[in-house]
This record gives sequence, structure tokens and C-alpha cells, in this order.
Amino acid sequence: MSFLRRLSWRSLVPYVAYAYIALVGLTTRYRIENGHHREDLRRAGKRFIYVFWHQRQIFLVWSHRGDPSSILVSRSKDGEMIAKTMALFSIRTSRGSSSRGALAGLRGLDDALNSGLDAGFTPDGPKGPARQIKPGVLYLAQKNGVPILPLTNALSRKLEFKKSWDRFQVPLPFGRAVVRYGAPIVIGPDDDLAQKAAEVKAVLDGITDEAERALAA
Repeated sequence: MSFLRRLSWRSLVPYVAYAYIALVGLTTRYRIENGHHREDLRRAGKRFIYVFWHQRQIFLVWSHRGDPSSILVSRSKDGEMIAKTMALFSIRTSRGSSSRGALAGLRGLDDALNSGLDAGFTPDGPKGPARQIKPGVLYLAQKNGVPILPLTNALSRKLEFKKSWDRFQVPLPFGRAVVRYGAPIVIGPDDDLAQKAAEVKAVLDGITDEAERALAA
């Protein structure tokens, strides 16, 4: 009986999360900054890989609902609920992470890119270290010859879990938000991946700070 209760609870979570994120999205005034970076790539017919810090992923589910991309999500039980929630927002997922099913997850994103979709990655997820670029996204971009597109957001109303490894943020309704893109980063076949990881981190950190300042202005 307890197993059935847990099963029932888990089956409801994606629908509760969907309703909550929709409430947040519908009551949040947000603007997109530097959106031309994404639009320029799409007008040129180029695929790309979104990268965003694990800490700030929830609001992006709303701001990028229905986006023609596939996002890497952990194979854990929590990842299963996240994937189902994202499916309700018409966002595709590939299952795997640095800790579980890494190769399967990268193959899924590789297939997505080859099918004409874009890909999405939290390069410090699912367990950190916070704001450190793991190599998977760099290999994927280099192998497919597609640019990395940095993405972030800043929220005026949020819960921040200060004891979590990345101070994870949950947006609250009736706030304001800024969604900001960075310039695309190209990983050439002969590039040093450690140097490129430092570049991606610097850009992601930079646009995150810029989004916070723009929100406060």
C-alpha cells in the first residue's frame, strides 16, 4: 500500500509542477535581452546548444516552452518527474547526466542535433560543483560543429535554497524577470577545451550578473 501511495504521489508531481510554473509564468512580467543571438542563428539555419546554470533552470521551462530543442535531464527519479513536467510544456528531453547514463544522454542530444533540433545543457548539473563547466557540452559542440549559446535569467521574487549545492532558485508568482542571452561561442576542432570551458563559464557568469543588474535598474 505504501508503494502505491508513493507511486501515486510521484505521478501527480509533474501536473502540480506544471500548474505552478504556469501560474508563475502568467503572473511574471519578463523581458528578453539579446534575443537576437538566438534569432540570428535560427535565421541562418544553424543549430546550437543552450547552456544555463542548474540553479536557474525552472523559469526557463516557461520562457522556452514549446522550443524546438531537447534538454539533457538526469536519469534519476527526480529527473523522471522533471522530464514529464517539461513534456507538458512541449519541451523534449534526453535522459542522462554526468553521474548516470552520461553516454546515453550525449547520444540523445547528438541525435537531436542531427534531426534538426537544438540541444540544452546545465553544464554544472546535476550535482555540481556549482558554476563549473563539465566537458560533455564542449565535446558535443565540437563534434557537431555547432555553437554554444549561453542563457540565463534573473528573478525579482524567488525562493533560494541556500543549503543546496548551487543555491537553487524557485521563482515565485507576481514578480519580474529578465531572460538574457550571451553571444554564441564556437568550439573549433583544434581548440583547447579547458580554455573554452573557462570562456563559457566567464560568459555565463557575466550575463547572469548583467541580468541581475538589469532587473535591479
